[in-house]
Amino acid sequence: MKIRLERDVLAEAVQWAARSLPTRPSVPILAGLMVRATGDQVIMSSFDYETSAQISMKADVSDEGVALVSGRLLADIARSLPSKPVTISSDDSRMELTCGSARFTLQTLPVADYPSLPDMPEATGTIASDEFAKAVAQVVTAAGRDELLPVFTGVRLEIEGDTLSLLATDRYRMALKEITWNPRSTRVEGAALVPARVLAETAKSMTSGDTVTLSLSSPESGDGLIGFEGTGVSGQRQITTRLLDGEFPKVRHLMSVQAATTVRASTNDVIAAVKRVALVAERNTSLRMLIEDGSITLEAATGDQAQAVEALEAVVTEHSGSELTMTAAGFNPHYLQDALTALDAPYVNFDFTAPGKPCLLTGLNEIDGTPLGDYRHVIMLMRLPA
Repeated sequence: MKIRLERDVLAEAVQWAARSLPTRPSVPILAGLMVRATGDQVIMSSFDYETSAQISMKADVSDEGVALVSGRLLADIARSLPSKPVTISSDDSRMELTCGSARFTLQTLPVADYPSLPDMPEATGTIASDEFAKAVAQVVTAAGRDELLPVFTGVRLEIEGDTLSLLATDRYRMALKEITWNPRSTRVEGAALVPARVLAETAKSMTSGDTVTLSLSSPESGDGLIGFEGTGVSGQRQITTRLLDGEFPKVRHLMSVQAATTVRASTNDVIAAVKRVALVAERNTSLRMLIEDGSITLEAATGDQAQAVEALEAVVTEHSGSELTMTAAGFNPHYLQDALTALDAPYVNFDFTAPGKPCLLTGLNEIDGTPLGDYRHVIMLMRLPA
């Protein structure tokens, strides 16, 4: 194999393909990155039996061939090369990279021992890449991080005609985003639980093109795969990943609450105040929101050592027919800040039902407008001392 391509193209492609490589592979061969030269293209791929990544780019191919080398080492080398064209050549035992006066020689791994990448499922539909990236970023903030509870580390994708819903929860907060997309069939339906980490990295890495193609394997196939295809900076990208097993909790009903008290305020003002007041919040203690007519007050403290209080203007509405008037609510400050940042709206609408019950956050374009229904975020309130 002998190829020549630009340093920036090589570095970006190798970095992307190698970042899904396992840190501690179950077998050493899985630390490899496959480099295949064919026609006028170079294809780089990685696979750890769970997630596969493949990127193809234009290159000057003198000799076709294939080589397998340490992915992370190749990524480090590519990133450090001078800004000049790179020539890569390989034989049965070695790969050589030449860039200007720099030359690296790497030992190759046995190609025959490397597992075959799974086939991309049949395309289910397409979605605008920037809209997809924004939706994923809004939802993954509520996904869990505990690998001992894998169901909560995923994002549930629900397909119903031209509506694609993304839902995530870690049991203490929930996020739902609904977007319009372009399915191959208007009658298509389905659901998949996708690892949140893979979904987040995929969405961010495919924003150079106009659309992302989503491919979901049919339940009858038994593959349990989902694939994404789109364009990155250096070429065409494909990712497949195995779906998570388990029953996702039924939390959609929490996205539609009958509010007893509604609070509306400037999103940026609340974010700034939460950041300041949370500086003195003790670990595992709440940030209190005191609700009054025409204002809210945020409070936090670390015992007797430090206290913080900040008042903000707000529109407070008590709904007729409610038996309860909310006067205070306790939030996890990190969860509240994450939710407010994800809203991406000038104003925030808090719907409170009762102390200790879930609070629904939605965005508003105008403080007296209708809540935007495409993104909803629920936070479980913390119990406040009597």
